[in-house]
Amino acid sequence: MSKSTYPLKLPTSIKKAAQRLAQEDGVSLNQWIAVAVAEKVGVMETAAEFFRRRAGKADGNGLMKFLRHAPDAAPEPEDKLK
Repeated sequence: MSKSTYPLKLPTSIKKAAQRLAQEDGVSLNQWIAVAVAEKVGVMETAAEFFRRRAGKADGNGLMKFLRHAPDAAPEPEDKLK
């Protein structure tokens, strides 16, 4: 596996929390951060693939057809933009 470096600047509170969690896991801060980033990448790639599959060959035409049949009603108070 090839490795590269990246100068990471963290807020002090985040770094301290990450150091504490790394120590609790018995790993270095570097290893803990690498695993955390890998987990996030995996989640994001999985989510992107899910939405790609879910969308399939959909286009905006179906949405517009659906919206044309929506009732012309005012939004509920909790749905209004503030």
